[in-house]
Formats: sequence, C-alpha cells, structure tokens
Amino acid sequence: MTTPLTLSGLRAAYQDGTTPEQIIGQIYDRIAEINDPAIFITLRDQDEVKAEARTLGACDPEKPLWGVPFAVKDNIDVAGLPTTAACPAWEYLPKTDAFAVAKLRAAGAIVIGKTNLDQFATGLVGVRSPYGVPNNALDPEIVPGGSSSGSGVAVAHGLVSFALGTDTAGSGRVPAALNNIVGLKPSLGALSASGVVPACRSTETISIFALTVEDASAAFQAAAGFDPADAYSKTIATPELFEAPAGRAIGVPDESSIRFFGDEAQARSFQHALSLLEQAGHVIHHIDFTPFYAIAEMLYEGAWVAERHSVIEDLMQTDPNTVLPVTRKIIGKAETLSATDAFRGFYRLKELTRAVEPVLAGLDALCVPTIPTFYSRADLEADPVTPNSNLGTYTNFVNLLDMCGLAVPLAAREDGRPGSATLLAKSGEDTLLAALSAPLEMAGERTLGATGWDRPARSAAAPYPSGFVKIAVCGAHLSGLPLNHQLTERGAFLLEETVSAPLYRFLALADDGVKRPGMIRTVTQQKNGIALEIWAIPEQKLGSFLTGIPSPLGLGKVELEGGEMVCGFICEASGENGAEDITELGSWRRYIALE
Repeated sequence: MTTPLTLSGLRAAYQDGTTPEQIIGQIYDRIAEINDPAIFITLRDQDEVKAEARTLGACDPEKPLWGVPFAVKDNIDVAGLPTTAACPAWEYLPKTDAFAVAKLRAAGAIVIGKTNLDQFATGLVGVRSPYGVPNNALDPEIVPGGSSSGSGVAVAHGLVSFALGTDTAGSGRVPAALNNIVGLKPSLGALSASGVVPACRSTETISIFALTVEDASAAFQAAAGFDPADAYSKTIATPELFEAPAGRAIGVPDESSIRFFGDEAQARSFQHALSLLEQAGHVIHHIDFTPFYAIAEMLYEGAWVAERHSVIEDLMQTDPNTVLPVTRKIIGKAETLSATDAFRGFYRLKELTRAVEPVLAGLDALCVPTIPTFYSRADLEADPVTPNSNLGTYTNFVNLLDMCGLAVPLAAREDGRPGSATLLAKSGEDTLLAALSAPLEMAGERTLGATGWDRPARSAAAPYPSGFVKIAVCGAHLSGLPLNHQLTERGAFLLEETVSAPLYRFLALADDGVKRPGMIRTVTQQKNGIALEIWAIPEQKLGSFLTGIPSPLGLGKVELEGGEMVCGFICEASGENGAEDITELGSWRRYIALE
C-alpha cells in the first residue's frame, strides 16, 4: 500500500491527483497479499467498486467521506449484498441499505464488502463462524476478537479506512484491543438499528473501527442521525475533538477489584495509561468495581439471553443444527426461562444500577483496560467459554448501564503485544471521550494496526488538551531522531507537522556529539520557512525538559507560517560561530540525509 488509508492520508493523496479507482486497486492488491479468506464473507467485485467510485464525480467538499473505503459487518444490510449474520441458513438479500450505511454512502464512502463475525454476534473471540476464523492482524496465534472479527482485522490490515461492527457485550471494543486500532462504541440510539440483525436490540449499537480516534469520530458524525423508523433511535451529539479541561475526575478499578488474570504486562501497560491521564491534569479516583462486574454477569442471564433467542426463535425450532453448537448452547438457555425470570433480571439490574449511581455521580468518566489479558486460538479450542467470558470483564456492563465507550490503542506492551485502554462515560458524552483520548492515543512510539503506517498527528481541528503546552521542534527532537525520547518519556505527543514563518535563518551548529540545528530570527524575510513538528508537552514537565537544553539554544517564541506564536527552540547569536547556514534546505531531515 503506497497510500495510508487514514482520512488525512487519503485527502492528501486525492489532492495530489490520486483517484478513488487507484486507491481501490491498491486495496484489492493488499487483500490478495494478506490472503485471508475469512476476513470477508462477501467481497464485492473490484470492477463493480471502481464503477461506483466513478459515479462520485469530482472531489466534493460537501461529502466528508468522499472516496473513503469502508467495510460492513455481515449483520448489517448493504443493498444487493447478502446478509448472513454468519449463518448460511439465515441468508437474505436486502434491497436497501441499513440507515447508517445509507448515510455513510451519501457522505461519499464506498463499501468494499461484508465482514465475518461470531455467529449472530454471540461471542467476543471471533472464532465462532462457519465461514472460518480471521487471523489476528498482529499475531495469528491470538484470537482476532469478536463478534466483529472481520471488521477489526480489515481495519488493522489497512484494507479499509474504517469498518462498522456492532456492540452488545464489547464486540466493538475487544477486536480493537487485540488488533491495535480504535473501537468507538457510541451512546445507545445514536446510530440507527434499522437494517441490523439484532443480538440484544435494547442494549446494542452499531460500532466503528478505525485507525485513529479522529477517523472514527468523522465516520460517527456521518453515520449518526435520528431515525423515526427505529424505536430506539435518539439524537446524540457526535464526537468532536476539542480541548478537554484539566481536572476531570476519572474512576478506575481499585487494587482489590482490578482483574488481569495474572497478566502483569497488561497491568503495567494500564498503569502507564493512568499516568498519562494524570500528566494531562486529570484526577484518578480508585473505586471498587465489584458492582460493575455483577452487572456484567447479567448480560448472559435471564432477560438478555431471552432477547437474543427472540431474534432466531423460528430457526432454533425448525432447523437448530444450522446454528453452531456453542452459539446454540448459549442462546438455548432462554428455552428454560420464563417471563417471571426476565422480570427478576430487570429488577436485579435496577438494584445494581442504583448501587453504582453514587459512584458515577462524582466522576466525569471511567478508564478501564479494554481487555484484562490475551487468549490464543488454542486456549479457545481447550475451553470455548471461559476465555470469552474473561474478555468481557470490562465491556459487558457498559451497555446495560447505557454508557458510551472508546477503546484507545496505546504504545505496545513490553512483550510487543498491543496496549489498549477504554474510556467510558454516561450516555451523550461521546465528545468528552474523544477529547480525553488524546494523551493516550498520541503517547509513545506506535504504528497503526498492523500496517506499519506512522501514526499521524491530530489535525488542527483537534486542539491539544488542557494542562499541556505546545512546543515547536526542528532538529534532534523530531520523531525518530536521537533526542525525541526526551519528549516522549515526559508524556508529550505529536500534534502536527508544519513550517515556521519565513523569518528565520537555519544553522547546523558546531557538533558537540549530537548534531543540532539552530533558528535565529531575522528582520528580513527569507525564501522559505523551516520544517517543524508541534508537540504537546505536560506543563509540569516543561521545566525538566528546559534544563536539558544546551547553550546556545534556549526556549522562546517561534512564529508559525499562519502567524501563531508557540514555544520553541531559538538560538543565540553566538551559535553562528562555526555553524553552517542551511536555510535554503529548510529542513533538518533534508540536511542529515545529505550527509
């Protein structure tokens, strides 16, 4: 793949003259290269997709997803493509798109195909499908996560920019954690369920997988909308990336109730995530999570098992052998339950909800590990139930409490496996979660999914969070260069790449062991500006960063090409002694490449 399929990558490519047809060609080449037939249940013909792309016409700024490829979990309708819910006996051919799919296509997005899933969206592991098991994009020995397995893996491989899943018990978050991507689980009702084969209609939602929070938010904005045909539809504010005020109260499981099932690397990864939130100025509150676990256990009991059964009751009675044994066993529990049992479940949930209300009332959000640990496909072969239940430790309770969630990828764990933490908040606070995610998503060294693509800076529409200071760097502190660690180890993250105003001479300073540049402001305009990276560094870490800057360099104000003044490196006039003038190159990377 020559073009990263992030929205910023696509927009840049289209501005440079690349066509959607060329991007589609790259995608199908990549699909052939990955050679995993279990990712898609139905893959559209390449020529058909290219023909649809041609109907888009010229790039249209009124269509925010113009030319953006996406995939759809195969329990969500796409006109003219079979919907199977991973059960061949269930297959039907819809004549119209699901409400959310129609909105995405109207925004210019292009469907590539329908993705695999745990049958009838029952499972968190991704191995319960008669259409095969998609390989985890990072490690084929590890389960891909479910039930939205194909959607998560497709995004992680860079086959599409984003993909739709569904989420009842965590199916929109667990695959994200296992494949190093973002999983956005909206507030219930924000995305219409019209055209969706439900698992538990009252407690589920379409979800969105993407490579970045910014891309997931853009897809959410395009897909959301009130649908009068869906009795559960609501008008919910869609995520916008904004400056999250410092001092937000964030609840986390306390030491006595947090669960990692012996995975110490996962525990350390999560603790690092909490330190990033603290560095951003937020306040961590340790709370007893036992009531949340009690709520989580209810999702596969009583009323909610019966709700799953209501969807496929006819099939269970007329042709039960077409349902996979493990799926049939789980959903078949409903046949031993009564309406009385269902009401007992409703009452129990209300009691447990009331028990956590005082805790949640004092908090702005929760932060939990997305998954407590990892499981292999061999683990599932030995025990198809326990690993699935454990993966739902921090996800099963969320929809029962009517909360929104955002699974955010972190820097890799010490053993190389992907890190992930999930932010949770009350219904309607989706925008807050997008804002809180910045210090988690942008920390450390990390590429996107399994693509190897560099993580992009957040766009100018995504300001840095409160408690951070913008700092412009132009030399050895740039991403991937020798001193960049001095920023990342202090919790700093990259905001954007830009250039200075054309008012600076650019010097390669005399070498003292580490090659450094210096910017000296002039009174006359130069031919070009200087290439910069803008980082956000915690205010409380700025002092320690400053003490490591050697003379003749210091921190001052640097003017950007748009006129904004930000903190940055400046050079004293004495730095000219023995220095080489490299102003015309305009870039430290360009200079060191010539050496």
